[in-house]
Amino acid sequence: MYIEYKGDGIVGPAKIGRVTYSKTGSSIHYGGRTFETLRGYGFKANFFDVETREHYWISGCKKDGRDALYSTRVEIDDDVRAEYWTTIRNQPESQGISSFHCPGKYSN
Repeated sequence: MYIEYKGDGIVGPAKIGRVTYSKTGSSIHYGGRTFETLRGYGFKANFFDVETREHYWISGCKKDGRDALYSTRVEIDDDVRAEYWTTIRNQPESQGISSFHCPGKYSN
């Protein structure tokens, strides 16, 4: 999944990582954190960290790599790197790349 911290703005640090879902599917777990949906009430965010209340954008990864709305740097977790480049992006030759610049959906 694509996970971007929104903090106080509309752009923040981003990661590609493996998440798990709660048994009911109402929350997402990643990196020792639990996220719950904002149910449409977030600004450029769709989930929040239940402990810190910080906002995040979490979504499935796109084949073209344009997961972010606005330009940002994306780090790829080691445990999903090969799968990301091979299965999602169809670029197996890029498996050694651990981060990339995402131009964003709204870039020119």
